[in-house]
Amino acid sequence: GPASPVPASLSDRERTAFSSPSDRNTTALKMATDLVQVKRALISVSDKTNLLVLAEALKNANVQVLSTGGTAKALKEAGLPVTDVSDYTGFPEMMDGRVKTLHPKVHGGLLALRGNADHEKACTDHGIDKIDMLVVNLYPFQATVAKGADFDTCIENIDIGGPAMIRGAAKNHPFVTVLTNVDQYAKVIEELNTNKGSTTLKTRRTLAAA
Repeated sequence: GPASPVPASLSDRERTAFSSPSDRNTTALKMATDLVQVKRALISVSDKTNLLVLAEALKNANVQVLSTGGTAKALKEAGLPVTDVSDYTGFPEMMDGRVKTLHPKVHGGLLALRGNADHEKACTDHGIDKIDMLVVNLYPFQATVAKGADFDTCIENIDIGGPAMIRGAAKNHPFVTVLTNVDQYAKVIEELNTNKGSTTLKTRRTLAAA
């Protein structure tokens, strides 16, 4: 079914900040370049519509894909290259999938300021690879409740790792492309093809505010 909407991840005030940054001369924006090449992407989606189309485009752009659970399984079954997040972090998915992406090697990869000496050193010291694209749509909590699922099932459809990653990627949008809806895939694929595997700052900013 369709993914749960993302608005809960960002407040209206945060959306306004992303949409109107002209008077916010932030360190990250000053350090950012317009085109950022996507070398590594993390994909973890409940709605797998057009997942393989996006993954094929990333493969053609020589992007390394990290993934989790059912998303990784779908990519592997389609013969597409993918690295399990658990292999990257060195920690298995645990507690019935409640803990998968809540790890410094994931959030450090999303939040690291490119070109910042302290951040670059932390990445080197702790084996953190930078993650340039995040593709996440949330567990379908509202749909699960609406169809009358039992209490325990509803509880398990409260997404923790997804919103945390979305907020981290959106915060670091000068360097990270964040996709939260399948409707965004075509535009990003087109941009990757046009810019030899890179996305523009305008697109990253727009996606962060979506």
